[in-house]
Amino acid sequence: MSTEIRFTKWGGRRHWRYPMQPLGEDRHGRWFGARAGILLRRGFEEPIVQPHDFVVLVPADGCWIARWNGPGESDISIYVDVTSKPTFQPGVVSAVDLDLDVVQHRDGTVRVLDEDEFAEHQVRYHYPAAVVAQAQATTDDLVARLTAGAEPFGKAGSAWLQRFVENG
Repeated sequence: MSTEIRFTKWGGRRHWRYPMQPLGEDRHGRWFGARAGILLRRGFEEPIVQPHDFVVLVPADGCWIARWNGPGESDISIYVDVTSKPTFQPGVVSAVDLDLDVVQHRDGTVRVLDEDEFAEHQVRYHYPAAVVAQAQATTDDLVARLTAGAEPFGKAGSAWLQRFVENG
């Protein structure tokens, strides 16, 4: 049984959608895996082919969804979307993508992406002040956790990814 990860943008506009295989649950949340070759669709654009295996964590607590990238051309090992609190329905995980992303490159460098988009969308889409504050606090927390290697960004995510890739 697969689960679809569905991101929307503020106001319900379609964003990324892709199928994932449920892998299990631990104290960090629910884990999902996807193989190279699955189709990723952004909005109503033509789908793109995923070039490498990856695992996703939908946290037990928090306003984000994280992805650990398997071996491949990407220099990003961990990609975290700052979101609304993810919701679960049978076969679907949904969240509103709030523009900000925190990434860790394979060399350990941590960066925040799309701060300009976040600033622009706050005005254009009238993000409520509480949403802006939550997204900024989440981003700051993620930067600190990724930089420190705090779990699940230490060994937990890498272990789930390794098991998934090895059982391919």
